Amino acid sequence: MAIRFGPAGASDSFYGEGHKTSLEMPVWLEHKGLNAYEYQCSRGVKIGEEMASRLGRLAAERDIQLSIHAPYYINLSTNSPDIKAKSRVHILKSLAAARSMGAKVVVFHPGAGSGPDRKLLMAAAKSFLKEILIEAEAAGLSGIFLAPETMGKKNQLGSLEEVLELCELGAQLVPAVDFGHLHAVSGGEFTEAQAYMAVFDLIAARLGREYVQNLHIHFSPVEFTLGGEKKHRTALETGFGPDFRPLAEILAERKLTPIIICESAGTQAEDAILYRDLYYGFLI
Repeated sequence: MAIRFGPAGASDSFYGEGHKTSLEMPVWLEHKGLNAYEYQCSRGVKIGEEMASRLGRLAAERDIQLSIHAPYYINLSTNSPDIKAKSRVHILKSLAAARSMGAKVVVFHPGAGSGPDRKLLMAAAKSFLKEILIEAEAAGLSGIFLAPETMGKKNQLGSLEEVLELCELGAQLVPAVDFGHLHAVSGGEFTEAQAYMAVFDLIAARLGREYVQNLHIHFSPVEFTLGGEKKHRTALETGFGPDFRPLAEILAERKLTPIIICESAGTQAEDAILYRDLYYGFLI
Protein backbone atom coordinates (compact mmCIF):
# COMPACT_ATOMS: atom_id res chain seq x y z
CA MET A 1 0.00 0.00 0.00
CA ALA A 2 1.22 3.50 -0.83
CA ILE A 3 0.61 6.84 0.84
CA ARG A 4 -2.29 8.79 -0.66
CA PHE A 5 -3.24 12.47 -0.78
CA GLY A 6 -6.52 14.08 -1.71
CA PRO A 7 -9.21 16.62 -0.82
CA ALA A 8 -12.31 16.59 1.32
CA GLY A 9 -14.97 17.62 -1.17
CA ALA A 10 -14.26 20.01 -4.03
CA SER A 11 -11.94 22.99 -4.10
CA ASP A 12 -13.29 26.33 -5.30
CA SER A 13 -11.16 25.82 -8.41
CA PHE A 14 -13.08 22.67 -9.34
CA TYR A 15 -16.26 24.69 -9.80
CA GLY A 16 -14.33 27.69 -11.10
CA GLU A 17 -13.15 25.54 -14.01
CA GLY A 18 -16.76 24.75 -14.89
CA HIS A 19 -17.16 21.34 -13.28
CA LYS A 20 -20.58 20.64 -11.82
CA THR A 21 -20.74 17.05 -10.56
CA SER A 22 -18.63 14.78 -8.38
CA LEU A 23 -18.57 12.31 -11.29
CA GLU A 24 -16.00 14.66 -12.86
CA MET A 25 -13.82 14.56 -9.76
CA PRO A 26 -11.78 11.37 -10.45
CA VAL A 27 -10.42 12.64 -13.78
CA TRP A 28 -9.79 16.08 -12.27
CA LEU A 29 -7.83 14.56 -9.38
CA GLU A 30 -5.89 12.22 -11.66
CA HIS A 31 -4.70 15.18 -13.73
CA LYS A 32 -3.45 16.84 -10.53
CA GLY A 33 -1.59 13.76 -9.36
CA LEU A 34 -3.88 13.13 -6.38
CA ASN A 35 -5.21 9.69 -5.53
CA ALA A 36 -7.73 10.03 -2.69
CA TYR A 37 -11.08 11.76 -2.32
CA GLU A 38 -13.39 12.11 0.68
CA TYR A 39 -16.98 12.47 -0.51
CA GLN A 40 -18.88 14.87 1.74
CA CYS A 41 -22.23 13.77 3.19
CA SER A 42 -21.84 16.32 5.97
CA ARG A 43 -25.35 17.79 5.43
CA GLY A 44 -27.01 14.44 4.83
CA VAL A 45 -26.57 11.32 2.70
CA LYS A 46 -28.14 12.52 -0.53
CA ILE A 47 -26.24 10.45 -3.10
CA GLY A 48 -28.27 7.64 -4.66
CA GLU A 49 -27.06 4.09 -5.15
CA GLU A 50 -26.67 4.42 -8.92
CA MET A 51 -24.63 7.62 -8.78
CA ALA A 52 -22.52 6.26 -5.92
CA SER A 53 -21.77 3.16 -7.98
CA ARG A 54 -20.83 5.28 -11.02
CA LEU A 55 -18.53 7.44 -8.91
CA GLY A 56 -16.94 4.33 -7.48
CA ARG A 57 -16.27 2.85 -10.93
CA LEU A 58 -14.77 6.10 -12.23
CA ALA A 59 -12.55 6.40 -9.15
CA ALA A 60 -11.39 2.78 -9.34
CA GLU A 61 -10.43 3.21 -13.01
CA ARG A 62 -8.07 6.01 -11.98
CA ASP A 63 -6.83 4.53 -8.72
CA ILE A 64 -8.59 7.16 -6.61
CA GLN A 65 -9.36 5.75 -3.17
CA LEU A 66 -12.68 6.95 -1.79
CA SER A 67 -13.87 7.64 1.72
CA ILE A 68 -17.03 9.32 3.02
CA HIS A 69 -17.60 11.94 5.68
CA ALA A 70 -20.89 11.13 7.42
CA PRO A 71 -23.41 13.85 8.39
CA TYR A 72 -22.41 16.31 11.11
CA TYR A 73 -25.68 15.64 12.97
CA ILE A 74 -24.52 12.35 14.51
CA ASN A 75 -24.45 12.39 18.31
CA LEU A 76 -23.62 9.11 20.04
CA SER A 77 -23.83 10.57 23.54
CA THR A 78 -27.36 11.95 23.35
CA ASN A 79 -30.25 10.83 25.54
CA SER A 80 -32.82 12.03 23.01
CA PRO A 81 -34.63 9.11 21.32
CA ASP A 82 -35.22 11.26 18.24
CA ILE A 83 -31.56 12.25 17.85
CA LYS A 84 -30.48 8.67 18.50
CA ALA A 85 -32.80 7.39 15.79
CA LYS A 86 -31.53 9.98 13.31
CA SER A 87 -27.90 9.32 14.23
CA ARG A 88 -28.40 5.59 13.63
CA VAL A 89 -29.90 6.29 10.21
CA HIS A 90 -27.11 8.71 9.27
CA ILE A 91 -24.42 6.12 10.04
CA LEU A 92 -26.18 3.22 8.33
CA LYS A 93 -26.99 5.31 5.24
CA SER A 94 -23.37 6.49 5.07
CA LEU A 95 -22.16 2.88 5.24
CA ALA A 96 -24.61 1.88 2.51
CA ALA A 97 -23.39 4.72 0.28
CA ALA A 98 -19.80 3.68 0.95
CA ARG A 99 -20.60 0.11 -0.06
CA SER A 100 -22.15 1.33 -3.32
CA MET A 101 -19.14 3.46 -4.25
CA GLY A 102 -16.46 1.13 -2.93
CA ALA A 103 -15.30 3.53 -0.24
CA LYS A 104 -13.24 1.90 2.47
CA VAL A 105 -13.82 4.35 5.36
CA VAL A 106 -16.73 6.37 6.77
CA VAL A 107 -15.56 9.21 9.01
CA PHE A 108 -17.97 10.57 11.64
CA HIS A 109 -18.06 12.99 14.56
CA PRO A 110 -18.68 11.18 17.86
CA GLY A 111 -20.99 13.77 19.41
CA ALA A 112 -21.43 16.31 22.16
CA GLY A 113 -19.04 16.33 25.09
CA SER A 114 -20.36 19.09 27.34
CA GLY A 115 -21.91 18.12 30.64
CA PRO A 116 -21.10 17.50 34.29
CA ASP A 117 -19.65 14.01 33.74
CA ARG A 118 -17.72 13.32 30.52
CA LYS A 119 -17.22 9.67 31.49
CA LEU A 120 -20.98 9.15 31.53
CA LEU A 121 -21.22 10.70 28.07
CA MET A 122 -18.53 8.33 26.82
CA ALA A 123 -20.30 5.35 28.38
CA ALA A 124 -23.52 6.33 26.59
CA ALA A 125 -21.65 6.81 23.31
CA LYS A 126 -19.99 3.41 23.56
CA SER A 127 -23.23 1.65 24.38
CA PHE A 128 -25.03 3.26 21.44
CA LEU A 129 -22.16 2.59 19.04
CA LYS A 130 -22.22 -1.11 19.99
CA GLU A 131 -25.89 -1.21 18.98
CA ILE A 132 -25.10 0.43 15.65
CA LEU A 133 -22.28 -2.04 14.95
CA ILE A 134 -24.70 -4.93 15.49
CA GLU A 135 -27.19 -3.36 13.09
CA ALA A 136 -24.47 -2.71 10.53
CA GLU A 137 -23.42 -6.34 10.62
CA ALA A 138 -27.02 -7.52 10.25
CA ALA A 139 -27.38 -5.23 7.20
CA GLY A 140 -24.22 -6.59 5.58
CA LEU A 141 -22.31 -3.35 6.17
CA SER A 142 -19.57 -4.60 8.47
CA GLY A 143 -16.92 -4.66 5.72
CA ILE A 144 -16.50 -0.88 5.77
CA PHE A 145 -14.46 0.85 8.44
CA LEU A 146 -16.18 3.36 10.71
CA ALA A 147 -13.76 6.07 11.80
CA PRO A 148 -14.57 8.33 14.76
CA GLU A 149 -12.71 11.60 14.24
CA THR A 150 -10.60 13.53 16.71
CA MET A 151 -12.44 16.80 17.24
CA GLY A 152 -11.29 20.39 17.47
CA LYS A 153 -13.53 21.82 20.18
CA LYS A 154 -13.28 21.05 23.86
CA ASN A 155 -17.06 20.69 24.25
CA GLN A 156 -17.14 17.81 21.75
CA LEU A 157 -16.41 14.15 22.33
CA GLY A 158 -13.36 13.23 20.33
CA SER A 159 -10.12 13.67 22.19
CA LEU A 160 -7.50 11.24 20.91
CA GLU A 161 -7.98 9.08 24.01
CA GLU A 162 -11.77 9.04 23.54
CA VAL A 163 -11.47 8.11 19.87
CA LEU A 164 -9.14 5.24 20.73
CA GLU A 165 -11.53 4.08 23.46
CA LEU A 166 -14.33 3.94 20.88
CA CYS A 167 -12.10 2.07 18.45
CA GLU A 168 -11.42 -0.60 21.05
CA LEU A 169 -15.07 -1.68 20.72
CA GLY A 170 -14.53 -3.68 17.53
CA ALA A 171 -12.51 -4.42 14.41
CA GLN A 172 -14.80 -2.30 12.21
CA LEU A 173 -13.61 0.83 14.02
CA VAL A 174 -10.46 2.77 13.12
CA PRO A 175 -9.37 6.25 14.20
CA ALA A 176 -9.59 9.28 11.93
CA VAL A 177 -6.90 11.60 13.23
CA ASP A 178 -7.42 15.27 12.38
CA PHE A 179 -4.17 17.00 13.22
CA GLY A 180 -5.70 20.43 12.70
CA HIS A 181 -8.25 19.61 15.38
CA LEU A 182 -5.59 18.22 17.74
CA HIS A 183 -3.53 21.36 17.18
CA ALA A 184 -6.53 23.50 18.09
CA VAL A 185 -7.54 21.71 21.30
CA SER A 186 -3.92 21.51 22.47
CA GLY A 187 -3.47 25.26 22.08
CA GLY A 188 -1.01 24.93 19.19
CA GLU A 189 1.30 22.04 20.11
CA PHE A 190 1.69 20.45 16.67
CA THR A 191 4.68 22.37 15.38
CA GLU A 192 7.42 19.81 16.06
CA ALA A 193 7.93 16.09 15.46
CA GLN A 194 7.53 15.13 19.11
CA ALA A 195 3.81 15.93 19.15
CA TYR A 196 3.14 13.81 16.08
CA MET A 197 5.26 10.92 17.33
CA ALA A 198 3.34 10.90 20.60
CA VAL A 199 0.08 10.43 18.67
CA PHE A 200 1.46 7.56 16.61
CA ASP A 201 2.97 5.89 19.67
CA LEU A 202 -0.28 6.10 21.62
CA ILE A 203 -2.29 4.61 18.75
CA ALA A 204 0.23 1.79 18.41
CA ALA A 205 0.12 1.07 22.14
CA ARG A 206 -3.69 1.04 22.32
CA LEU A 207 -4.69 -0.51 19.00
CA GLY A 208 -1.58 -1.92 17.31
CA ARG A 209 1.06 -0.73 14.87
CA GLU A 210 -1.01 -1.73 11.84
CA TYR A 211 -3.45 1.05 12.73
CA VAL A 212 -0.62 3.57 12.55
CA GLN A 213 0.70 2.17 9.28
CA ASN A 214 -2.51 2.82 7.34
CA LEU A 215 -3.97 5.68 9.37
CA HIS A 216 -6.78 7.87 8.03
CA ILE A 217 -5.54 11.46 8.50
CA HIS A 218 -7.23 14.84 8.09
CA PHE A 219 -4.92 17.81 7.75
CA SER A 220 -5.46 21.54 7.31
CA PRO A 221 -4.42 24.81 8.96
CA VAL A 222 -6.84 25.80 11.71
CA GLU A 223 -7.54 29.05 13.53
CA PHE A 224 -8.43 28.46 17.18
CA THR A 225 -9.45 30.13 20.41
CA LEU A 226 -9.35 28.97 24.05
CA GLY A 227 -12.35 26.76 23.30
CA GLY A 228 -10.62 25.09 20.36
CA GLU A 229 -11.23 25.20 16.62
CA LYS A 230 -12.67 28.41 15.19
CA LYS A 231 -12.14 28.19 11.42
CA HIS A 232 -10.28 26.18 8.80
CA ARG A 233 -7.64 28.19 6.93
CA THR A 234 -5.36 27.55 3.94
CA ALA A 235 -1.72 26.60 3.60
CA LEU A 236 -0.89 29.95 2.00
CA GLU A 237 -2.16 31.90 5.00
CA THR A 238 0.61 32.53 7.49
CA GLY A 239 0.39 32.13 11.24
CA PHE A 240 -1.85 29.06 11.33
CA GLY A 241 -0.76 25.56 12.30
CA PRO A 242 -0.26 22.70 12.44
CA ASP A 243 3.03 22.41 10.57
CA PHE A 244 3.03 19.63 7.98
CA ARG A 245 6.81 19.39 7.62
CA PRO A 246 7.52 17.43 10.82
CA LEU A 247 4.68 15.05 9.97
CA ALA A 248 5.97 14.56 6.43
CA GLU A 249 9.44 13.75 7.75
CA ILE A 250 8.07 11.17 10.19
CA LEU A 251 5.92 9.53 7.52
CA ALA A 252 8.93 9.24 5.23
CA GLU A 253 11.31 7.99 7.94
CA ARG A 254 8.88 5.38 9.29
CA LYS A 255 7.65 4.39 5.82
CA LEU A 256 4.04 4.91 6.91
CA THR A 257 1.28 4.73 4.29
CA PRO A 258 -1.68 6.78 5.50
CA ILE A 259 -4.44 8.43 3.52
CA ILE A 260 -4.10 12.19 4.00
CA ILE A 261 -7.29 14.13 3.34
CA CYS A 262 -6.92 17.91 3.19
CA GLU A 263 -9.75 20.03 4.58
CA SER A 264 -8.41 23.51 3.87
CA ALA A 265 -10.99 26.22 3.28
CA GLY A 266 -11.59 26.23 -0.48
CA THR A 267 -8.08 25.12 -1.48
CA GLN A 268 -8.19 21.55 -0.28
CA ALA A 269 -6.89 20.02 -3.53
CA GLU A 270 -4.20 22.67 -3.96
CA ASP A 271 -3.03 22.22 -0.38
CA ALA A 272 -3.10 18.43 -0.76
CA ILE A 273 -0.67 18.87 -3.67
CA LEU A 274 1.54 21.09 -1.51
CA TYR A 275 1.58 18.49 1.29
CA ARG A 276 2.25 15.71 -1.22
CA ASP A 277 5.24 17.56 -2.62
CA LEU A 278 6.61 18.31 0.85
CA TYR A 279 6.37 14.61 1.69
CA TYR A 280 8.12 13.45 -1.47
CA GLY A 281 10.83 16.01 -0.81
CA PHE A 282 11.84 14.00 2.26
CA LEU A 283 12.20 10.85 0.14
CA ILE A 284 14.86 12.38 -2.10
